[in-house]
Amino acid sequence: MNLQDLKNNIDKITDSNSDKELKLQQICDYLASEISYYDWVGFYFRNGDKEELKLAQFNGEPTDHTIIPFGKGICGQVAVSNENFVVQDVSEQDNYISCGWKVKSEIVIPIFVNEENIGQIDIDSHTVNAFSKDDEELLEYTCKKVATFI
Repeated sequence: MNLQDLKNNIDKITDSNSDKELKLQQICDYLASEISYYDWVGFYFRNGDKEELKLAQFNGEPTDHTIIPFGKGICGQVAVSNENFVVQDVSEQDNYISCGWKVKSEIVIPIFVNEENIGQIDIDSHTVNAFSKDDEELLEYTCKKVATFI
């Protein structure tokens, strides 16, 4: 993983004149195509004033989890904790919502606008212990860039 190249390409997407939905989709598609163990890449955002997340753009198999209550699953926990959550083996996580039998690990990074958690990027991998500090750094960077146009 060449972090700087990946960040530069995220910059190109986020700095483009495309609308926000297209930028979000391009980020999902780019990350899924460039990082072999990113098997599902998606964005969830707070659903208005409700205490729930709503699925936005994604790349990967369709999911039944288009609405996730705050506190439920990894995404719902991040909506409450406002902290990164890296799960190297989902089978060891009590409050995990299964998106499919193939998913072995997950990373969720919150997106902040004016210090408010407005959403997150969610990555699923079919590999146990898939994620490193480099993944966390890349996704934090991506979320900061997304915050500039949301």
